[in-house]
Amino acid sequence: MTPAGTSCPRAARALAQFGGAPSQARPAVNGQPADAQTALDTAAQWLAHARQPLFGGMATDVAGARALYRVANACGAIVDHAHGRALMHGLTAMQDRGAFTTTLAEIRNRADLIICVGSSPSSRYPEFFARCAVGGEAGSVGPARRTVVFLGCDADAALAQQAGVETLAVPLHGDLYDTVATLNALLAGKSLRTPDDPALTALVERMLAAEYTAIVWIPSDLPGTHATLLVEGFDRLLKALNRTRRAGGLALGGDDGGASVNQTLTWLSGLPLRTGVHRSGLEHAPQRYDTARLLADQNVDALVWVASFGADLPPPHTTLPTIVLGHPGLAAICADREGPTVFVPVSTPGIGSPGHLFRADGGVVLPLTPVYEDTLPTVAAFAGQLGAKLAARKENAT
Repeated sequence: MTPAGTSCPRAARALAQFGGAPSQARPAVNGQPADAQTALDTAAQWLAHARQPLFGGMATDVAGARALYRVANACGAIVDHAHGRALMHGLTAMQDRGAFTTTLAEIRNRADLIICVGSSPSSRYPEFFARCAVGGEAGSVGPARRTVVFLGCDADAALAQQAGVETLAVPLHGDLYDTVATLNALLAGKSLRTPDDPALTALVERMLAAEYTAIVWIPSDLPGTHATLLVEGFDRLLKALNRTRRAGGLALGGDDGGASVNQTLTWLSGLPLRTGVHRSGLEHAPQRYDTARLLADQNVDALVWVASFGADLPPPHTTLPTIVLGHPGLAAICADREGPTVFVPVSTPGIGSPGHLFRADGGVVLPLTPVYEDTLPTVAAFAGQLGAKLAARKENAT
């Protein structure tokens, strides 16, 4: 299977995990083939006896997130995403300071200056510049001339060959934290204790002269354990620029449905990922409810791992009872797990079943049309059955 209408190598690699026919994968319990009812009953039993379950991975679409949130309510689970750590950088900064955000369409139509911080967007998102009409369509969409600055990373060589595009690589002044702080000081007109950096001074002049500045970064590529401070630094730059002109930031992340799940949970509960849906109420703890930390500290006693988009998101190593709702390619990994494991192969939204995902910039919900109708349940369908089982067990117990 090859992607239509795109030359994106990332899409090609992802689609290579799927054949041209519905999957015949079967559920398994502790590595042994099982029928769907046995897998469902076992999963419900484990969750019913768990005192503090964790819903991790959460690689699913909007419908899957909605159904899983209802199950989390039924069993008092903590909900995190496989990319939760990167997502929290922007979420925490927004909670603390607010943010000026932009979209792909605004960059496409307005941005004459694009500043890529720390890494080039094309390193992980090969079609980013094409989607923003930087290069091939320059002059026909958006500003006739664009400047793309690569701050602390190499310039995109292919982009430099495009008409109407000026590319510029600006080295860091110290590390990225120092550089962002220096840019903020220069933009505020403050005097610096260290000698002026001509490259950063020139960059600030470009920002002040631009009609619309877009600052773009990849949260998972930001260095250090305190990357939230960097995002706050980007936001300070944007707030200063917006006093006299237009500017916006775009964080490229939320892979494997992360952005969609986060938006869905926020809509349903009022709180984002890394929230415990406890019987006593909701608790959002972005540091404490990190999946790796919870497992390492043994603060949970059951794990539901959801990975419906591909086989490259295996469940973490743990001896806890683990329920995996995953791509059929995870069957072999789950069969070899050390701890008790229920594996339920599920359909992939947009491949074997319809679905919806929020676009990377969060502004649009995209409908997913299946390539074929497979025989596997969707995450939403299995989660609905699981929730019904838990409700029946609770009713019988009373």
